[in-house]
Amino acid sequence: MSDFIYLASQSPRRRQLLEQIGVALALLPPDDAEAAEALEAVRPGEAPAAYVRRVTRLKLADAVERLARQQRTPAPVLCADTTVALGRRILGKPADAEEAADMLRALSGGTHRVLTFVAVQAGDARHEALSESRVRFARLAEADIAAYVASGEWQGKAGAYGIQGRAAAFACHISGSYSGIMGLPLFETAALLKEIRR
Repeated sequence: MSDFIYLASQSPRRRQLLEQIGVALALLPPDDAEAAEALEAVRPGEAPAAYVRRVTRLKLADAVERLARQQRTPAPVLCADTTVALGRRILGKPADAEEAADMLRALSGGTHRVLTFVAVQAGDARHEALSESRVRFARLAEADIAAYVASGEWQGKAGAYGIQGRAAAFACHISGSYSGIMGLPLFETAALLKEIRR
């Protein structure tokens, strides 16, 4: 077994989190960013947990195929996907500033879930884990929402926010995995990597 993994993600946060726990990695980003985004389309009536599982598994299958096609050194491949759920409503990455503001208004003053599904594959062996955390936002004034949207930090983030940035000031209570809310639950990820290396 190799002493590194491939991270099939364009997220700098996931790379930083893996490096934080000492995981050596090489990037295996999608060939086509638009095609990768298309995988994230929500199906009608799809539950949030089913959604993150399906999207992660599709991304992983694409990454494993890409690795074989590129004839790179064999190593485990890790994929993850994160979504924000308000009840059964899935809040993905906002398309524009207006949608970002609408999402933040919906999250204001209530509790939502952040689900991150992680999958690691080496050869035919695949291990998976789901992390579910809860985040309660204080009631946000329109000025807070406008300032956050103007910062641009919402771009490319499920639910229109990143807990590791300015939106930390919105979260009055968190239960679960802080790193999972960021996009990669480190406890579960470390356990998966131990399993895959056995």
